[in-house]
Amino acid sequence: MGDPAGIGPEIVVKALCDDRVTGWCNPLIIGDLRVIQKAAAGQRVQKQIKSVENIDKAEFDRNTIHVYSLDLIDVDKLEMGKISPMAGEAAFQCVKTVIDLALAKEIDATVTAPINKKSINLAGHRFSGHTEIYAHFTQAKKYAMLLVDENFRVVHVSTHVSLKKACDAVKKERIVEVTELLNNACKQFDIAEPRIGIAALNPHAGDGGLFGDEEIREILPAVEKAKELGINAKGPCPADTLFAIAKAGAFDGCVAMYHDQGHIPFKMAAFQWDQAVKNMKSITGVNITLGLPIIRTSVDHGTAFDIAGKGIAREDTLVLAIKYAVKMSDHKLL
Repeated sequence: MGDPAGIGPEIVVKALCDDRVTGWCNPLIIGDLRVIQKAAAGQRVQKQIKSVENIDKAEFDRNTIHVYSLDLIDVDKLEMGKISPMAGEAAFQCVKTVIDLALAKEIDATVTAPINKKSINLAGHRFSGHTEIYAHFTQAKKYAMLLVDENFRVVHVSTHVSLKKACDAVKKERIVEVTELLNNACKQFDIAEPRIGIAALNPHAGDGGLFGDEEIREILPAVEKAKELGINAKGPCPADTLFAIAKAGAFDGCVAMYHDQGHIPFKMAAFQWDQAVKNMKSITGVNITLGLPIIRTSVDHGTAFDIAGKGIAREDTLVLAIKYAVKMSDHKLL
């Protein structure tokens, strides 16, 4: 359900009222029954909300929303749109539980609603985001964040670190690692021979060392190594053109050197603002963690505390995240 003080419970309930979702899979919310009931009441949901203790005995149907309830929230004390240790603890335990269920093969895939990193840390859990929590509890050594919006795919060499640390993380071995993960993911998405564009770190790809030498020392050798591994890689490409031509179809996937280098062009493409109503009319990006022994997809937006509890959050990207999770678990989509 994500952070209970954010839009997570609302968009989860909305997504599970979409008949496509219940046609694709048997959806189960890991969360707090009372929080989900409150979110459903706010949306005037007609479906029954039912607590599930044993997944094997759950009787899934389109008229019921099933909740694997952890009972961690006092709804009378929960303040929507507010950072709190209580909300952070609940969000963390939901993630930990869904990982455990997937590792135990009680569920086929996991899909996460947004969490608040500060609330998680206030609860005593020193993680910078979902990706790091999943990597820790699945003991994954090679993993990366992939953003997907139709034919636009971006993987990241580093994510939730300072910009200074991100520059230091631009190393040949890591670039090759995430390039391999991206190439394998594209093949999983039925792209037989993926074309991978690898971004430069510096302006104009360093201009032969004039604006930095990371391209010469680390990125170009990584591209050459990727080619040796049979990957159709090109780079280092100036970042100010790479993502534009990739979106136009020149590449099947891109490797970004750090969080904002990849996220900014991706969200420009995937987030559509409705100026007339001053609200997002469409958010279509999906976040996928590569390199895990279990499937994890997610929305590519935050907890949106400013609109939490107002009933206006859109579930579009969560529905897409569920669709990708089903695809990746080898179920046939109708």
